[in-house]
Amino acid sequence: MTNIPVYQSLAQSLSDHKVEALFGLMGDANLFMVDHWVRQHEGHFVSVAHEGSAVLMAMGYAHVTGGIGVATVTHGPAVTNCVTALVEGVKGRVPIVLLAGDTPAENLLHHQNVDQREIFKSTGAGFVQMRSPATSTQDLAKAFYRAGAERRPVVLNMPVDFMWEAAGDQAAPLAPFKQPQGIAQTDIVDEAVGMIASARRPLILAGVGACDAKDALVALADRLEAPLATTIRGKGLFSDHPYSIDVFGTVSTPAAYDVMAKSDCVVAFGAGLHYYTTDHGKLLKNKRLVQVDIDPAAVGRGIHPDAALIADAGPAAELILHWINEAEIPPSGFTAELDQAMLRHHPAPTRKTPDGHVNYVHALEALEEALPKDRIIVTDVGRFMTEIWARMSVPDPRSFIPATNFTCIGLGLQEAIGAAVAKPDRTVVAICGDGGFMLGGLNELHTAIRLGLNMVIVIANDSAYGAEHIQFENRQMDPTASHLHWPGFADVAQSMGAQVARVDGPETLEEAVDLLRTREGVLLIELVLDPGDMPPLRK
Repeated sequence: MTNIPVYQSLAQSLSDHKVEALFGLMGDANLFMVDHWVRQHEGHFVSVAHEGSAVLMAMGYAHVTGGIGVATVTHGPAVTNCVTALVEGVKGRVPIVLLAGDTPAENLLHHQNVDQREIFKSTGAGFVQMRSPATSTQDLAKAFYRAGAERRPVVLNMPVDFMWEAAGDQAAPLAPFKQPQGIAQTDIVDEAVGMIASARRPLILAGVGACDAKDALVALADRLEAPLATTIRGKGLFSDHPYSIDVFGTVSTPAAYDVMAKSDCVVAFGAGLHYYTTDHGKLLKNKRLVQVDIDPAAVGRGIHPDAALIADAGPAAELILHWINEAEIPPSGFTAELDQAMLRHHPAPTRKTPDGHVNYVHALEALEEALPKDRIIVTDVGRFMTEIWARMSVPDPRSFIPATNFTCIGLGLQEAIGAAVAKPDRTVVAICGDGGFMLGGLNELHTAIRLGLNMVIVIANDSAYGAEHIQFENRQMDPTASHLHWPGFADVAQSMGAQVARVDGPETLEEAVDLLRTREGVLLIELVLDPGDMPPLRK
């Protein structure tokens, strides 16, 4: 790499880091790097319409692959356009690297000059400054290492005036970060095992941080005769287990909620104990809580545990099982009390839907049956989302992306596109509200169509900002201010080249299901909903 320009050394480094897809929008500071990576290293560059979309697509890619997503933008307004997406990634602890250009340091009057370090720091993202042309490869490697180690977006800030400078000879970069696996026995392990052994009704709870520890957690649960549950982000981990109660929290079935209420000890692995998960703390009240997490900062963030193990989920579960066996602790018998048929049964809604609309829950149930079982589901934010979390299934946690970490509408479709680029052989289902789709989805709909992605996009169109509609009605106020009249989403999507279905009743719902079986590329299904017929938001 002696004397090649920095833009070429960066392209080579992307190849060396085995980057297979790069999401971005080209500008002064990154266009030569992107062009060289595509032409000389056969890179797959996914061009986007908005810079924030590049970050979100990289996040979706990282989620389904379990690796590090990569995005690139230029400087100034391109950077400010990424702020919301970066906050979503920080809150969701998604490892991506953002290669961001910067204006020349010597030109303080450049129209796009802003203090990019402070902007990025305000989002909570990690920041690596490219120090010089001679350190460009090392600085990029540092960004990759930190993204893996810190489980968050990390930005490499690249001055545009470095790009045509000689990179020179550079030292070998850092090796990729690898998560530590071991756990030593301590007094805390003894204390945790004691709590679990003395429980009459233990329950195993797993979050996305435990998605690679399924076998160890199932072995522990079976030995204890304890039911299994997941957080929302861990959904699908135990989908094939007879005593899985699916999601622990406010979207649970009535029978599962009863199981959670009866349990006396919850052993949580890699789980963020959010207020959705704990029903604002009520589901953990008067229970022993053992929390296992590789991140010390995650312990006690939501609920203070009775015992905490700083460890990877798999080795910790294996160690707990070892000491349960060594002490010859009898199984609890909790699962023998459970009615398997009811654990995942959600009550059916009453049919009160007016003509010209489709019942939302019935539509979800039809999609649940018709979509491929190995689907990937991505949800945006809105009134509609909790029924999806409750009623639709996924094969594993990497196949489920709730784009809700910042509770910002308009981020879901972009993450779904990243997932579809990563997994072209699987159907990616993006479910968005009408307001969120208009805010952030419509500008990338053409990206999905242009790429010919294997996607089904479902728009829950109640012609309103649904959460606001509920608040007006709950206070017996006129909800008209929350009502909106969008253009026909199916018509717009069809004009862009997508297959479409407009569902406004049982007959058109059947037609949409039939179209699912014959579709090619992107299919957009517009569900015409009555804002007064939507289920209440579960929270």
